[in-house]
Amino acid sequence: MPHFSRKEDCFRVITQSLCRIIETMLPLNFWTRLLPLTFGLATPIVHAQTAASELPDVVVQSGRLAQKQFDAPASVYTLDADTLRNSGPQVNISDVLNRAPGVVALNRNNYAQDVQISIRGFGARSAFGVRGIRLITDGIPASMPDGQGQASTISMTSADRIEVLTGPLAQLYGNASGGVIQTFTREAGDKPEAQVNLYTGSFGMQRTDWQVSQRSGNVGLVADYSTFAIDGYRNNSDARRQQLNSVITVDAKPDTRFKFIVNSFDMPYAKDALGLNAAQLATNPSQAGSNAEARKTRKSVKQEQLGAVAEHRVDSDLQLQARIYGGTRTNLQYQATNPTGAWTGLDRRYEGLGLQANGKARVLDSQRMNWVVGIDLDHAQEQRQGGAAAAGEKSGALTRNELNEASNRDYYAQANWSLGERYTLTTGARQSHVTLKSRDDMTSGVDGSGSVTYNATSPVLGLTWHAQDNLNVYINHGKGFETPTMAEAAYSRDANNNLVEKFNPNLQASRSKHLELGTKWLPSATTRIDAAWFQIDTQNEIVAVTSSGKTAYDNAAQTKRDGFELAVRHQHSAHWRTQASATVMKATYEAGTASYSPPNGNSLPAIPKRQLFASLQWTEKGFAPAGQKPALGLEAGLDLISRSSMWANDANSATPTDYALAPGYSMLNARVRQRYQVGPARIEAFVGVDNLTNKDTVSSVIVNQSSMQYFEPGLPRAWVVGVQSQIPL
Repeated sequence: MPHFSRKEDCFRVITQSLCRIIETMLPLNFWTRLLPLTFGLATPIVHAQTAASELPDVVVQSGRLAQKQFDAPASVYTLDADTLRNSGPQVNISDVLNRAPGVVALNRNNYAQDVQISIRGFGARSAFGVRGIRLITDGIPASMPDGQGQASTISMTSADRIEVLTGPLAQLYGNASGGVIQTFTREAGDKPEAQVNLYTGSFGMQRTDWQVSQRSGNVGLVADYSTFAIDGYRNNSDARRQQLNSVITVDAKPDTRFKFIVNSFDMPYAKDALGLNAAQLATNPSQAGSNAEARKTRKSVKQEQLGAVAEHRVDSDLQLQARIYGGTRTNLQYQATNPTGAWTGLDRRYEGLGLQANGKARVLDSQRMNWVVGIDLDHAQEQRQGGAAAAGEKSGALTRNELNEASNRDYYAQANWSLGERYTLTTGARQSHVTLKSRDDMTSGVDGSGSVTYNATSPVLGLTWHAQDNLNVYINHGKGFETPTMAEAAYSRDANNNLVEKFNPNLQASRSKHLELGTKWLPSATTRIDAAWFQIDTQNEIVAVTSSGKTAYDNAAQTKRDGFELAVRHQHSAHWRTQASATVMKATYEAGTASYSPPNGNSLPAIPKRQLFASLQWTEKGFAPAGQKPALGLEAGLDLISRSSMWANDANSATPTDYALAPGYSMLNARVRQRYQVGPARIEAFVGVDNLTNKDTVSSVIVNQSSMQYFEPGLPRAWVVGVQSQIPL
């Protein structure tokens, strides 16, 4: 076993090895720019003489087991409450997810379609909502059994933290676990408190948030009601919505706790500006796409959900957990398809339960082992209806009426084995059984009924070497799978490649193999550096073949992803800190036999090859330790977001008649916050400016859009001002 006399020597060997692995993927000019920015942040570590608080090491979900983030044998990135609050009005989760390496969070600036989130390329194909990523809120799934989720229903204003898990251990969450995003609502403090947030900004943005937290004996309550309205930068893009998120905790006994979650999301309307083709984008990026205004394209959504989580500690070595939830969601969308337009309505009901046991044991000559076993049972069904529309209103008889259904029955287990003082072995597996069904209720025409069942076992195996107290090196390997969602299976293609409103049972589940090599290093109490290299091979990748408001999907033979992620955090002094995260990824189609086969070596759309986030923050009175309220006084921050170009179609075409390359950009965002104490009230004033240099950007793309309206423009320079008041009750 190698021995390193100094931590600098150890780090040099590891970074040199990682550089050799990824040097074929990194253009020299990008690497030479990135290294001084990221590793250079660590230069003052040894010589820093100003006092700075230690960086916290929080407990996170490492796969299905909770442990310290530094010891977790996986890429886990945490966004704390202070980061969420400093992002501004806390409307779009994409505003904070761009800090997490491996995550591409594209804000469509189109509230009818939600943000576009991908992790290591999974989810990039999504025409709306979130695919390929599991969303979990307070232990309750926000993704359906088919892998479909809606990030807009996450309440950022009351969130205490967000965890992003990538890599092989994410496969333990089952279908469509290219990554896992978990949010946790803050808990009520010892003293009752009311909080009010008011924001206003560019393009008619108005945001309000009202919170109450109180604890009475063993019962705690956090209730959060927020509203949001915006006129929009583009024509036909205004939206209105309101949301309620409430969490009640009951500590019934010292070893028993209950959590009750109530969530309601109501979006009366969000107009859909659609995408633009290259000519429209160059002429006027604020215009709506073709026929959007004439056909009044828009969406309305209403969702209500209840959930409960019970935890009971049997003894110091065994803990039990149970969860149950249910909800309804209605969705009505008017589209620009057909000669005069079309509408689609979804009326969904969903429910589920889960049981889990966590334990500790001594095995193999008294070596420590932490383990977890569990079962997830989830079900969702929705009545899908559709028909023609004229001038944005329903017209004529139904052209589609069917009942779609998705369910899963999954078993999982994970164990972390301590092999002496220097090694930890991670083992785990999940056995999944997912069924999609469709019952055609139309009395005429071709019967579109059908069903399909997918079975998969997703094993994970990893090893962590605790090289030093401040240095961990790990390697993980796992298998995963991803089924089509109900929406993706809702449309087929005929012999002439035309989209047909008929359930598609021929879509196969994609199967993936994940390999990850990573390191976590704490060169000092004020600096942390995480790095990971990954390789993912996928067969039968589910891809969007054509999109025209309605999207048809097919299986591509093989895809390959190779990438490198880096995250650096450093607190220079009590008043200054920096952080940076970078992702370099090559995602391509590979040769193979399939009904849909893009050219070998073509890039997967909606995945930039390079992405960088860097932040510089300053505070007048010093940064508060983790878990404590920030100090009064002035704070300021400057963020850099840089993203390379990305393709919008599988053909990777850049011809005058089909230009499908979204250009890259670098953008600066600035934040200033002043905190006051006025009597018993704590007041915060906030000013933010995004896109300081007023860059022309493309914020996201619509993959394989049939009319070549691929591009969704980013916002020009935009401002927001706000005030927050915290008042003891």
